[in-house]
Amino acid sequence: MKFGIDRLLADPALRAPLAGKRIALVAHPASVTEGLVHSLDALAVCPDISLSAAFGPQHGLRGDKQDNMVETEDFIDPELGIPVFSLYGAVRRPTARMIDSADVFLFDLQDLGCRIYTFVTTLLYLLEAASEAGKAVWVLDRPNPAGRPVEGTTLLPGWESFVGAGPMPMRHGLTLGEMGRWFVDHFKLDVDYRVIAMEGWAPDGPGYGWPQDRIWINPSPNAASLNMARAYAGTVMIEGATLSEGRGTTRPLEVLFGAPDVDAKAVLAQMQSFAPQWLAGCALRECWFEPTFHKHAGKLCNALMIHADGQFYEHHAFRPWRLQALAFKAVRRLYPDYPLWRDFAYEYVYDKLAIDVINGGPGLREWVDNPASTPADLDALAGPDEAAWVEARGSFLLY
Repeated sequence: MKFGIDRLLADPALRAPLAGKRIALVAHPASVTEGLVHSLDALAVCPDISLSAAFGPQHGLRGDKQDNMVETEDFIDPELGIPVFSLYGAVRRPTARMIDSADVFLFDLQDLGCRIYTFVTTLLYLLEAASEAGKAVWVLDRPNPAGRPVEGTTLLPGWESFVGAGPMPMRHGLTLGEMGRWFVDHFKLDVDYRVIAMEGWAPDGPGYGWPQDRIWINPSPNAASLNMARAYAGTVMIEGATLSEGRGTTRPLEVLFGAPDVDAKAVLAQMQSFAPQWLAGCALRECWFEPTFHKHAGKLCNALMIHADGQFYEHHAFRPWRLQALAFKAVRRLYPDYPLWRDFAYEYVYDKLAIDVINGGPGLREWVDNPASTPADLDALAGPDEAAWVEARGSFLLY
């Protein structure tokens, strides 16, 4: 199969509309060709491509910024001599100066298929800026490694943020090329938008979203494996909790929790008792870690590791959002007074709890904290949203 960047490089006809235009590339460390050449370098040696700028999203073009809300500065590329603008620094929306740097913006980011992963919002902000300025945006499409399944509640009106671009569920099941099509339609954007589609991507074939003939490269520092990409629509919620998501270890965001004062075996038993159906599609294993930084740094933490890979993975049964909700619920049932929710500024939102910003509303937190709530209550909350999104997204699918 071929990703969008590989098709663009291989086919002069696809590049023909770019002749005589100033081209900017939005990229990160996973923006590479099938031969592992970075897209910026590959485009720079294309005789009919004139690069005038590059852009880096959260964590930077080089992917060197470890944590959330760690900003990247603009700089001049030392080899190409072009400006590299940060879309996660002084601004998150492209400024007029940034937009004036090019005529066509090539967007080549590897996504994780989750609303909260900020590359989705960066695409929306670029489309809005390009619409206002009369510029073109081309998405060089890449796989959604989590595949087509949909899960989670829809972001509520008034809860938009940099981790909530619009009314979609947590796990949306689209590629970024498809998401751009939905953005253009939903927000009524007047923009020259194109998708250089992949060739041969089979979201329900072997790999269930991630092609087996491609290696995994971290699109951000803590997206270290396909297992993480599959689990992320659940484990990202731990960023809004006092429990550790494994930052400061070698397997971040691949655990349901880690804490020095929580009994992982007892939590697992409570999960199995309360909603065993939500444990399907993966294996859970007790483990221990001592984070070198971030939450509980230097303390021994008991944890549950997720294995959504190998013989333990069942693609259509695995529901990471519910699995993580269940872990929270089990902790709350075992430790009713546990200070579970982390109160801090999250992705530039200062007046709401982080867990609610992450979920685009308070519904999940309220379900966790309500002693009388049942698994059926959460299904009733999310199920209609999931069904509505599956129907709404249908006309935007390319594969």
